[in-house]
Amino acid sequence: MTPGGYYEPPKPPASEPPPEWLKGEGEASDVVLSSRVRLARNLAGVPFSPKSGPKDRARSLELCRDQILLAGLASRIVWEDLHEATPIKRALLVERHVISKQLSKGRGGADEPRGVAYSVPDERLAIMVNEEDHLRIQAIRSGLALSAAYAEVDRADDLIEAGLDYAFSRRFGYLTACPTNVGTGVRMSVMLHLPALRLTGDIEKVKRAADGLCLAVRGFYGEGSEAVGDLYQLSNQTTLGKTEQEILSLLETDILPRIVEYERVARRELLTKRRTLLEDQAFRAWGLLNNARLLTTEEAMQMLSMARLGSICEILPVDSKTINSLFLLVQPAHLQRVMRTELDQEQRRSARATYVRSRLARG
Repeated sequence: MTPGGYYEPPKPPASEPPPEWLKGEGEASDVVLSSRVRLARNLAGVPFSPKSGPKDRARSLELCRDQILLAGLASRIVWEDLHEATPIKRALLVERHVISKQLSKGRGGADEPRGVAYSVPDERLAIMVNEEDHLRIQAIRSGLALSAAYAEVDRADDLIEAGLDYAFSRRFGYLTACPTNVGTGVRMSVMLHLPALRLTGDIEKVKRAADGLCLAVRGFYGEGSEAVGDLYQLSNQTTLGKTEQEILSLLETDILPRIVEYERVARRELLTKRRTLLEDQAFRAWGLLNNARLLTTEEAMQMLSMARLGSICEILPVDSKTINSLFLLVQPAHLQRVMRTELDQEQRRSARATYVRSRLARG
């Protein structure tokens, strides 16, 4: 502890590389951080998760795990028994978008049988077992790449289904725990960085347009989370009565190019008509990130958002990919992983500020 009572962390070690979806590559990656496609599947003859008991969940876990590990889904697949994992490990996987908050907590408590398999080192493919459904198969890519993500998750689904009997109805399609997922069981989503639309006051237009098209706008961690750092998750809400290709076309061909263009137009407007405001926001954020001694997660995310906008608009001397990685590394579990020690909330505020200063100084 320092004389002022704050935690003074050691010199930060080199951080681990970010997952593939945060690399800042691919189509429209200045606006679209990532694209994700997720399929919900359940086993025939086994009670669905909301109505299943411990023996049912243990059985579905064993059946799914064995088939996942035998299916040849990727060159290297890691399996994690989440009911045996530490809270920090589960939190890391949530922050990396490998698992959901719901799976991390467990519907029946921390000891509920549940797990996840994911590809390494890219983490592009992940299969959650015993979340709301027996299987949640997801693929995630950097930039606007829903078609590529869908192709990957569709292949994984076929390989898994080859050894399992899915719950399927000729009338309704794939049966799921939640009625909104019945049918194709597909959820397609993108993570959007929309700081200029917020600064120009037009972000609500995007939300209203999404509502009119039955699309959901959520925060950084999806359902139930708030938008931080001007990061929004846009996804389809229902699947019944629509094919995968129809949902894909609606998002990737129709809606998303328009939202990307809205954000780019807003950025150009700020540069040409309101440059002083843009520079003020960018340099305020830059000054705070490089000089603050205490940073909350929310404050760091908002300042990083403005720094990323400043980078893309060529106002600040920082690579936007560096900011992308910091979006992840300032999160509580990753910060403790980087510092190699458990930290309380006050210690994390100090360690976060120290780490951000150190990382930006390296360029």
